Amino acid sequence: MASRGIPLDTAAIMSIALEGILYGFSVLMFIGTVWALTYKRRPRDINRLIAGVTIMLFVLSTAHMIVDIIRLEDGLVKYRDTFPDGPAAFFADVSQMTYVVKNAIYILHTLLGDGVVIYRCYIVWQSTRIIILPSLLWCCSAFTGFSAVYSVSQATSNAGNIFTKATGQTFFALTLSTNLISSGLLAYRIWKIESNISALRTSNRTSMPILRVLVDAAILYSVVLFPTLICFVCSNNGQYVMLDMLMPIISIAFYMVLIRVTVSKHVQSYLSTTLHRGTTTGTAIEGLPPLKPLQVHISHFTQIDEISTHGIGSEDLPSTYKMENMGRPCTV
Repeated sequence: MASRGIPLDTAAIMSIALEGILYGFSVLMFIGTVWALTYKRRPRDINRLIAGVTIMLFVLSTAHMIVDIIRLEDGLVKYRDTFPDGPAAFFADVSQMTYVVKNAIYILHTLLGDGVVIYRCYIVWQSTRIIILPSLLWCCSAFTGFSAVYSVSQATSNAGNIFTKATGQTFFALTLSTNLISSGLLAYRIWKIESNISALRTSNRTSMPILRVLVDAAILYSVVLFPTLICFVCSNNGQYVMLDMLMPIISIAFYMVLIRVTVSKHVQSYLSTTLHRGTTTGTAIEGLPPLKPLQVHISHFTQIDEISTHGIGSEDLPSTYKMENMGRPCTV
């Protein structure tokens, strides 16, 4: 079935304009993420895995932006008068190397983003069984995506759209399912733990802001990916606009979680330090008298203190402290 919707040359201009705006936001958030990873940390304390993922997401989104600029310049300037049937035919030609490269970058970028969500899910649950289904979906996405890229690389100028309806629908459906399932499991785990400890909490520290930002990130990605799938099913050229928008949005969704978690952690650390100084020096806090030692007996208590600054990483989540059947009083 022939493609419908806006002309491909118009779609190319729209996509690079919208991608450029979103890419600018992602660059600012990348800078914020680098700060989050390095603020008051020694080099050996930085999570190299998450730092590597952060850099890779930035490099891939930058490379995709560069390839799109080159492709736009080729279609509208370099080959405008020499390519048969003009710019619209150029952008429809899947044998162009820029088309192959940009699709390969998109597949890598999507798989990297989905892999991070699965990793977070594993860290929170601490169970490999939980991530079996998301991992299988991820592997199927990788196979489908790279198969499509290989088909495009072997195409001729009159082959039509090799990123066929079958492969396109399968890939987008798989990556959407992977993201929703992993994010849902992650959010449920945090909500469940938060509900269990809310009655025993002795402070205002809560994981709900982290839960909200995780849900927001999943919604942001899904809101763009679902219309892309619809456009692909309908063979609408708007898919090209949505695909280019997805590149910076994947990075933004990753960065926003990491920055929000880090800000929350530093605020809690500051408040804890301030309260500790106030109580140890015997001074009143906001008009309250100095606190006196209090003896309590604890039989069993489990609490998650904070979410990692590594985007739900292993060294801070779960930060679980268990005190079981303690026969002696503890002073707080």
